[in-house]
Amino acid sequence: MAPSTDIAVSELSHASAEVSEVVFFLLGAMTIVEIVDAHQGFKLVTDNITSRKPRTLLWVVAFVTFFLSSILDNLTTTIIMVSLLRKLVPASEFRKFLGAVVVIAANAGGAWTPIGDVTTTMLWIHGQISTLQTMKSLFIPSVVSLTVPLALMSLTSEVNGKGQDSPSVMTSEQMAPRGQLVFAVGVGALVFVPVFKAVTGLPPYMGILLGLGVLWILTDAIHYGESERQRLKVPQALSRIDTQGVLFFLGILLSVSSGSECIFENFLEAAGILREIANYLDAHIPNVELIASTIGVISAIIDNVPLVAATMGMYDLTSFPQDSEFWQLIAYCAGTGGSMLVIGSAAGVAFMGMEKVDFFWYLRKVSGFAFAGYAAGIAAYLATHNLHISTTLAHVPFISGS
Repeated sequence: MAPSTDIAVSELSHASAEVSEVVFFLLGAMTIVEIVDAHQGFKLVTDNITSRKPRTLLWVVAFVTFFLSSILDNLTTTIIMVSLLRKLVPASEFRKFLGAVVVIAANAGGAWTPIGDVTTTMLWIHGQISTLQTMKSLFIPSVVSLTVPLALMSLTSEVNGKGQDSPSVMTSEQMAPRGQLVFAVGVGALVFVPVFKAVTGLPPYMGILLGLGVLWILTDAIHYGESERQRLKVPQALSRIDTQGVLFFLGILLSVSSGSECIFENFLEAAGILREIANYLDAHIPNVELIASTIGVISAIIDNVPLVAATMGMYDLTSFPQDSEFWQLIAYCAGTGGSMLVIGSAAGVAFMGMEKVDFFWYLRKVSGFAFAGYAAGIAAYLATHNLHISTTLAHVPFISGS
């Protein structure tokens, strides 16, 4: 029977609300970054990155992004790192390449901690994975999924073809008054978001707007009565953020993460079809590693949030207990699989909007490297997992004989 109009409207409204939350979060994060940038707060970071050699920059930017994304979420990390790249490297093909590395590193870094990516957070909240076991099991695969693309990218003409070091575009600019304080509060506001969400249970966009409010009060107090410093305040910063990029981001989210997916998922779950799909997969693809890997590839095309939610509806904890190989692979694959296409993750879409990167440019230049890292990470997980099982079994006779 066809769904009623009321149900369709309700689901579309729900999906639109979720997309709007992401857009509000993006506006808040971009404004905070813009304020820190106006105070030249990023000089504290860029001045410490002394090397301008393309290959060194590639690896440094990647691993800073990787570890930052494990604390923040991959969207916020991408906004920060792309803004930093604008201070480190002038507009060029190489900067686009570095931005693509940020996307891969942000998604890889978010996959091995429960707070680094929305899908791992979903699995963590619903009890499919635990904190310490996930971090121990997925850290090495996540590192491998980043180092393999980096090693391959280091051999490309975009990195090796540059005849000279990349000049800094920020060397002559001076830090504004209280720039260090604004930098500390701005970064603190971004780091505060996952803590705010964990403590209050409220959505992240409320945390980022609260942090923006604190920064607004601080900058107004610092620059009170200084008319020549109006550009350092929040209202001026709001007028300078890339609104076109935000609207572009909104359009991509509405098309890729459309309400039809939520409607589709809810109807499937209500009709018991998700369980039938699970039974079909079990019968025809009995290999759980292949199922999880396929879900990760699909997440590059379909939004990984409804995809993981559907997977949680297909398999419960009686089928696969907490921290089983299946759930850990789902966390890894759904987190890193989105790197294979620029529209496959929030980090990729943010990069696409901020740097005006073409979908087919990413497909030609980056997707192959991202897939190689994705596959290598799965192989690394299976190797470490099987090694752990073998080591455990090797000790069983000694335990039973004691």
